[in-house]
Amino acid sequence: MRIDDPVGAIAVHGVNGAWGVLSLGLFSDGTYGDGFNGVEGTVRGLLYGGGSQLVAQLIGTVTCFGFIFGASWAFFKAYDVVFGMRVSPEVELEGLDVPEMGVHGYPEVHGPATLVHSMGLSGVRAPALPVIAPERGR
Repeated sequence: MRIDDPVGAIAVHGVNGAWGVLSLGLFSDGTYGDGFNGVEGTVRGLLYGGGSQLVAQLIGTVTCFGFIFGASWAFFKAYDVVFGMRVSPEVELEGLDVPEMGVHGYPEVHGPATLVHSMGLSGVRAPALPVIAPERGR
């Protein structure tokens, strides 16, 4: 599906959120819920004798996933058509620090050269940084 999730949002918000919703349908012990949303009786999960709450939670989770997936897919397809989603392969190898921000994100590591240069993939070498001796006290 070629989904790029560099920050782990699907795992953190999607999977953990789904688990939080489904866990109510498994572990609710019947101590709350009487009269909430116009429903009589308490909420009991599958492990406490009630299976209907788990079914309701499954329906909610699948509905949420379907809507979010569909809306995200439509948005990013439209964005790709209008603006484009990818950078050039050269920029991808160099890193997005300079094209996006105008400076290297870690100049102490790269110096004036780029990541590709510092990895030895280019004939250009970064100049050596001068060593500055501390002043002696008088």
